[in-house]
Amino acid sequence: MADGSNATKSSAPHTSLPAQSAEPRRLRGDHWLGAVAIVFTLAQLFLVGPGFGLGWDETVYVSQVSGHVPAAYFSAPRSRGISLLAAPIASWSDSTVLLRIYLAVLSGLALYLALRVWRGHLGPAVLALAGGLFASLWVTLFYGPQAMPNYWVAIGALACVGCFLRARANARDRAAWWGVFAGAALMAWMRPMDAVYVALPLLALSLRRPRILAVLVVGLVAGAGEWIVEAYTSYGGLAQRLSAASAIQGGLGWHLAAVDQLRSLGGRTLCRPCTGSAPSPVVTLWWFALPLLAVLGAVVAVRARRALPLLLPLACAVTAAVPYLFLIGYAAPRFLLPAYALLALPVAHGLVHLVTAPAHRASRTLAVSLAALGLAGHLGVQYVVLEHTVHSSAVSRADWARTAAALHTLGVRPPCLLSGYEAVPVAFYTGCDSAQTSGHDASMTVAELTRAAHRTPFAVLAPPGGRPPAYARAWPEEQVGVLRAYLAPEVRQGR
Repeated sequence: MADGSNATKSSAPHTSLPAQSAEPRRLRGDHWLGAVAIVFTLAQLFLVGPGFGLGWDETVYVSQVSGHVPAAYFSAPRSRGISLLAAPIASWSDSTVLLRIYLAVLSGLALYLALRVWRGHLGPAVLALAGGLFASLWVTLFYGPQAMPNYWVAIGALACVGCFLRARANARDRAAWWGVFAGAALMAWMRPMDAVYVALPLLALSLRRPRILAVLVVGLVAGAGEWIVEAYTSYGGLAQRLSAASAIQGGLGWHLAAVDQLRSLGGRTLCRPCTGSAPSPVVTLWWFALPLLAVLGAVVAVRARRALPLLLPLACAVTAAVPYLFLIGYAAPRFLLPAYALLALPVAHGLVHLVTAPAHRASRTLAVSLAALGLAGHLGVQYVVLEHTVHSSAVSRADWARTAAALHTLGVRPPCLLSGYEAVPVAFYTGCDSAQTSGHDASMTVAELTRAAHRTPFAVLAPPGGRPPAYARAWPEEQVGVLRAYLAPEVRQGR
């Protein structure tokens, strides 16, 4: 503050030099952030690939806006934000390649804009490193080009927290106020409950600032508005939808899901039930280093009397992670993406401090070498896990495509209906509607389903060795890919 005061009293030549040098530094910072975003986009396209088929949850989200397949049953926890984000492509094209390219480019641009918000609080090196650390995680690269909401909650969290700090520091920064609103709305648009958990520290910090509190709350409500309205139109009310969402997630309560998250780090996209041993310590080391480096970065910031820009994202990361570490009975690595994005800021600050703090040249060289070696090893681990995850996930998607092709040859073609094992994704690949009589996706009774079988080509799917429901046990059985299909008699007659 003293430097700033003196600058206002000094002559014009004295003030012009900092002004001229600050702008090139800012431009250099933008270039670094742009480079991170471009590399992130290209890495998605080359390492995941635009031809990577749609996953189970993606088929549900994309089907809501697709002009080529019926909409799948939309269960209580889901929100339509990601469906609407995919709509500019999915509404008129069934090309997975085009959708993947669109989402990869969009996710890279979004990362650049979210990091750029922080330029007034953190230096270019810290921001570029934070962006690189977050973007290089296998889970970020895997879900960046997918029609899934978790990455976008992370982007909304980064933007919202950064703009909150800017608006708090300068009430006349209109862009920051709009950023708080937009970031909160984006989070709630994608996953309303995640948005609330991320925003808890922001809400607590703004209790004595009614204006910023109002903007934050209005943003959350605006983003969650459709989800709340739909709760009353389709789920019997907000309380009923929240209850149903909790039941689908196994009931919120004390669960030590941190162990499940640890087991999922080897590339298990859904760990439910989560059994088996944890991956190798080489694979999980970064996960244990993450909180330590984040705390180091926060401590360094406190000592430098610039605590809030790093303590606040750290606090929001903790509240974002708590429900997925301790309150649900299963794990998916994507659930922690918002926490990873926010933790990347203090982690990067801590790493930059480690390599720049040593006073002696030899110590600094050693610190830089160790940090470079650690980051290289980290990137290698992330690449190996990503490659394994993409390969194993592609196998199930290929199986669904083969099952769909086999169903077509048996006469199950649109308009058609599927039920049973993996009916939701197989129905998307086949172009059929799907319905279940039990479970989280129950949407029809047995009587309604059997009546529908008289009007449209219908098949019940079962896994190898599995048994169909009682109403389909006398139907003709066929092998379709790796599954068994029980065809309604009308399908046979229509072939």
